[in-house]
Amino acid sequence: MKRTTLSIALSMALIAGPAAADERESFEVLKQTTVSLIDALVDNGVLTREKADALIKQAEKKAAQAAAAKGKERGGAVRVQYVPEVVKNQIREEIKQEVLAQAKNERWAEPNAIPSWLDRIKWEGDLRLRYQADLFDKGNATPTDIAWEALNDLVAVDGVTMWGGEFAFTRAAELGAVNSSGIATGNTRKDRDRFRVRARLGMLAKLTESWSGGIRLATGSTTDRVSTNQTLGQDLNKYTLVVDRAYLKFDPTEWLTVTGGRIPNPWFSTDLVWDDDLNFEGLAATFKPTFANNTVKPFLTFGAFPIREENPPASKGRWMHGFQGGTQWDISSDTRFKVGLAWYEYRNFEGRVESAASLDTITFRPIAADYGQYEYSSRLRQKGNTLFRTNALGDTGTTSYWGLASKFRPINLTASLDLAHFDPAHVILTADWVKNTAFDRGEILRRTDNRLNLTDGKNYGYQYKITVGMPQVKEARDWQVFAAYRYLGSDAVVDAFTDSDFGLGGTNLKGYVLGAQYGLDRNAVLGMRWLSADSIDSFTLNPAHKFSVDVFQADVNLKF
Repeated sequence: MKRTTLSIALSMALIAGPAAADERESFEVLKQTTVSLIDALVDNGVLTREKADALIKQAEKKAAQAAAAKGKERGGAVRVQYVPEVVKNQIREEIKQEVLAQAKNERWAEPNAIPSWLDRIKWEGDLRLRYQADLFDKGNATPTDIAWEALNDLVAVDGVTMWGGEFAFTRAAELGAVNSSGIATGNTRKDRDRFRVRARLGMLAKLTESWSGGIRLATGSTTDRVSTNQTLGQDLNKYTLVVDRAYLKFDPTEWLTVTGGRIPNPWFSTDLVWDDDLNFEGLAATFKPTFANNTVKPFLTFGAFPIREENPPASKGRWMHGFQGGTQWDISSDTRFKVGLAWYEYRNFEGRVESAASLDTITFRPIAADYGQYEYSSRLRQKGNTLFRTNALGDTGTTSYWGLASKFRPINLTASLDLAHFDPAHVILTADWVKNTAFDRGEILRRTDNRLNLTDGKNYGYQYKITVGMPQVKEARDWQVFAAYRYLGSDAVVDAFTDSDFGLGGTNLKGYVLGAQYGLDRNAVLGMRWLSADSIDSFTLNPAHKFSVDVFQADVNLKF
């Protein structure tokens, strides 16, 4: 829209000078009306005085030019037709609406106006203060027991009983970790109290109708992908902010979304498989076809995520690929059902025994650049997955490389039923089931060169949860309570990416979770959880060794 209507109206009013007396009077009224309208717009802050004066001068100039032209054509006389009052009122209203619309669109008449591109930026974030108590069972295996059993337990090979050595096995390498003096540094029996804080700040930018992006900073570290907590008590030192998300998003149509970079979790899931704080690195595409009735909303999601870069000759690349199909069915106005079936595949994750050719022929210590490439790194793992020592036979080095015993190709079925019959309170039932279809004891025995003949270990897990209250606690006095039971076998999922709070993280755990949330104010929430977990199978070859821990968490969370 251009500023022409107002100028034309002013010109019409100002041309009236040479007309007859009655016509002159009518146009003088029109002129004064228009000028008064401009003054009113200035008084109301719609126009600045500078812009108003400029419009009047422009109109006067055009009026003079028009009068001169018409006077020349008609011998110096200009005749203007009478303008009825109703027409003048209509012109006045049209001018007003056009000026207001243009001012709104172009933001040229707003006091302290900000650039329009800022409207495409959205900020989000949260601050959380947490008290956490870790309460260990006094009958747990000690870290020394776990460390000893992992590396030195007696095993039977071809009917001959011998010390573990190359046949070492564990499900809790970190609990059995030792320092350079051989002293165990884990904790399985001493209770721990701590305060923790989490801060996250994100920016979402809508660049066009199709392109957008997001960046989020968070507390935490580059060695813990499933937690953004910062524990207080670091000698009053400052905290580290890391890039938690950085991604591009492309929405070419309503039914397709493509996201790439460090992206939010693209799967319909629970924390049985994926921790709530986990973000993914790679590319994901989601298809959401629509139907006329709009009560059934199917979806398909594909994803490819590099876990470790290909780095010849030091290591092979590791990838996770996934596919999920499902639908949301709005059964009625107060009943909603959602289900998704996912298949994930991890490539080059499983451990293999290193070749003896990788050792020096004199010292029998590793010399190959790719020695240790099959390790399931301590920077990645939590605990629970079955591990074996991948060191080559005869390796005299002091470093143990722990590799995953099983391959991983889990299938995951997730379902949720939302019942809003008691609105605003809801009853939400959630069920999650997972099974690692690649778990094969015979294949493990062959791939580990007969080092690991598993007789225990589980390749499945499930979780049932009921939530009563508001689906999301946002306003003051909103509330929610929930209870869940979880059973997650040792090799059902990769333990690095599952929940970091239940049992202090990892797999091979069963137990329950109780919790509640209450809205203290708008976007201010008080939350409490009690998580009770026990080990399913032994973390070592000694079946008497167990691990149990109860975790209590009390949070105050502020969102903006």
